[in-house]
Amino acid sequence: MNRTNDLILRTTTSVITFILLGFSIYLFIAGHNAPGGGFIGGLLTAAAILLLNMAYGMEAVKKMLPINYTTMIPIGLAVALGTGAGSFLFGVPFLSQTFGYFHFPIFGEVELATAMLFDLGVYLTVVGVMMTIILTIAEDTEQ
Repeated sequence: MNRTNDLILRTTTSVITFILLGFSIYLFIAGHNAPGGGFIGGLLTAAAILLLNMAYGMEAVKKMLPINYTTMIPIGLAVALGTGAGSFLFGVPFLSQTFGYFHFPIFGEVELATAMLFDLGVYLTVVGVMMTIILTIAEDTEQ
């Protein structure tokens, strides 16, 4: 495919993708205490990767991000279900969550919650599903 007039798209894609990924990480981290979490973070990550695909082409993005998105789906589901089932080990109901405060050298006192592990599973699943759907549609060259 000949891409001649995409200088503006490629230039702005670098900035927009950085912003989308940063906001995606923020929503993922803030999601257990505020609106957001794994689902919307995963959607924003998929949108950033889609934008890269539109600007640079699928082959270039596959070289930059050699990720098999179909394997992300069961990994994300296993993390989410493992988080829920892990509550049984402590004799509490399914998907019960807890939190604690931990001291990290650079960040200081940080709250960590088990809900973030569940959000990680949702995040991986959403990115895997969305990118599998998008790439399947994009690779359909039926004429």
